[in-house]
Amino acid sequence: MLFKDEVVLVTGSTRGIGLSVAQAFAKEGALVIIIGRNQQQAKTVADEIKAQGFLADGFGCDVTVLAQVQETVNKILDIHKRIDILVNNAGITRDNLLLRLEESDWDEVIKVNLKGVFNVTKVVTKAMLKAKKGKVISISSVIGITGNAGQANYAASKAGVIAFSKSVAREFAQRNITANVVAPGYIRTDMTAKISEVMQQKLLEHIPLARFGETSDVAGVCLFLASPSANYITGQTIVVDGGLTI
Repeated sequence: MLFKDEVVLVTGSTRGIGLSVAQAFAKEGALVIIIGRNQQQAKTVADEIKAQGFLADGFGCDVTVLAQVQETVNKILDIHKRIDILVNNAGITRDNLLLRLEESDWDEVIKVNLKGVFNVTKVVTKAMLKAKKGKVISISSVIGITGNAGQANYAASKAGVIAFSKSVAREFAQRNITANVVAPGYIRTDMTAKISEVMQQKLLEHIPLARFGETSDVAGVCLFLASPSANYITGQTIVVDGGLTI
């Protein structure tokens, strides 16, 4: 068990990539903390993981509200005493061409995808600093590297996550805390399921591996970055895109 006795907090982990990441850590012996806006849903997912014989707990939390994040993390620390690994995964899209993009859609995406990462990292790393160790992994996107028409807000938020993580890596390196980023390409999730069949075929023409990735592909990289094998890796962005951005 690679992560036995460790506590892993995964935001946005009631479905999609976040859920796959949480399940992967649970299978490796970690106690996973499921975080979602809906408390009942987070508890339900945690119960499902426990029913499989693994360790989990669930908490409702809006990552965009700093006070709520602080309160939730305090509860987690009171119950479980520690947070060894943080995976910032919570994210949304509100796509539209720039001239049609509403200010509210810009603000909401930046608020969830970037401010949420700031809020949770700020609070959780306080506990890591006391422990003098920790791993912070944030989920960005290849869109944050390449940009994409109709996704100016999403691209800006995900590029911000990469720059933010580099700064965190520099600030906390001397306290044995690493900060890295995973940038997925097109992964089979509820989000990509909304893409039309015609558009999916066009996208596949640009992916050398000629397929969309699976959530387990992203989870595997998170496991690596959180493991002792990655102790000398910090401030880096690992792209998981089937060769899309070659």
